Amino acid sequence: MDLVVIGLGYVGLPLVREACRAGLRVGGYDRDERVVSGLSAGTSHVDDVSDAEVAEMLAAGFTPSLSEEVLDGARAVVICVPTPLSDEGGPDLTAVRGASRTIAEHLAAGTLVVLESTTYPGTTDEVVRPILEESGLVAGVDFHLAFSPERIDPGNPVYGVRNTPKIVGGLTPACATAAASFYGKFVERVVQAKGTREAEMAKLLENTYRHVNIALVNEMAVFCHELGIDLWDAIDCAATKPFGFQAFRPGPGVGGHCIPIDPNYLSYKVRSLGYPFRFVELAQEINDRMPRYVAERAQQLLNREGRALKDARVLLLGVTYKADIADQRESPARPVARRLLRLGADVSFHDPYVASWQVDGADVRPSGDELAAALADADLTIVLADHAAYDPALLTRHARLLFDTRGRTRALSGAGAELL
Repeated sequence: MDLVVIGLGYVGLPLVREACRAGLRVGGYDRDERVVSGLSAGTSHVDDVSDAEVAEMLAAGFTPSLSEEVLDGARAVVICVPTPLSDEGGPDLTAVRGASRTIAEHLAAGTLVVLESTTYPGTTDEVVRPILEESGLVAGVDFHLAFSPERIDPGNPVYGVRNTPKIVGGLTPACATAAASFYGKFVERVVQAKGTREAEMAKLLENTYRHVNIALVNEMAVFCHELGIDLWDAIDCAATKPFGFQAFRPGPGVGGHCIPIDPNYLSYKVRSLGYPFRFVELAQEINDRMPRYVAERAQQLLNREGRALKDARVLLLGVTYKADIADQRESPARPVARRLLRLGADVSFHDPYVASWQVDGADVRPSGDELAAALADADLTIVLADHAAYDPALLTRHARLLFDTRGRTRALSGAGAELL
């Protein structure tokens, strides 16, 4: 194989697609039998790769496999496995270590190994390198080793693997050159970092920047509501400045892997030096409390209408972490629902991308296919994901009481929806 990707999820599968389109012979290794069997049958399990694209990949020679033997003779191996938070607050590198051991058993001289999984600075050199060198080969001498942060934005219709600049940081200059040459076959622009640690830090810097700025507007949303200020309008006004400002907007919390999870890796590394990373930890605290704030605002809205939250029918619109995708990772909808359920609300949900949904292992009742009827039946409707399917006029026309945490309806003058 020209390339073997370990981990065929939201990061690995789009990478496979672009490499196949560039004419590379690509293999994939994943331990999830359902993932491998589904891909082998032409079925995608991620938002950004369609079934038709999987069929094209298979026709181009893509070989998804449960067997480590697919690694034999691979010219390049890219690690795209999950790195969830550990109990200590840092990245759980179990999958990264496992992938590295698997590669070491099949590693040949001249191979390029790249880690794309997000982690703390130093992981490539301090964790992956020693495991790979158990093969008897030396990184930077017998094989190339690099880190290249993934920049996948699920559901983004404009930017994907090919047209998003690719950062690569090599263990040595020769490693960096090898990695840049490899990615240059199917990525329009490759940017070389000084080393692996700088490339690892670049990823965390990107996500920490977003994390902190989202926390800023979320905290502003809380006190602007008390002050009677339309923060959404203030943000739109500020965004007219052509320099020095980037608009971030409030919401019910943060979701996905990048924002709520990745900055903690940097905080974990900084704490190992003996002091806290206060910006990240404060941002985490603010963003984590937003679902509770949403539930409190819901209770206040119902009280204003002379209705208690207990036994009230509350409809949640959108339970994915962002608009127009099926990805539920770290979705703020789950802690919002958890809080409402604990306060005695009768919670149901509607999401065009999610057929069934659970909170703490218990099924949440779906509202049915007829959205207008569900809106009319609910005592309170809360917009948690601004899917394009949610027509603002339909929401405001049929909902008895509407709490819009995403600003979906704010363009409608006099719509009567309560904004976050």
